[in-house]
Amino acid sequence: MTDNAAMTEPHDLAARIDALEMRLTEQEVTIDDLNATITAQWRQIDALARKVAKLVEDVEEAGHRPGSGAPEPPPPHY
Repeated sequence: MTDNAAMTEPHDLAARIDALEMRLTEQEVTIDDLNATITAQWRQIDALARKVAKLVEDVEEAGHRPGSGAPEPPPPHY
């Protein structure tokens, strides 16, 4: 190793460490953003699943009501 190479090596190492730290920080921000997005999506999925379950329940209940299978009488103007 030459004296010149030994002098620049710590600077190169410090620059590499700085670059890695910046990259890590950016990745942490990205992970936090993705986590927030996924959390919001799961909340929305849960809300939609509850609505679908309620609609299924309403449809099933409507199918069990008396007269639901009988044809409707004709309108009065017939």
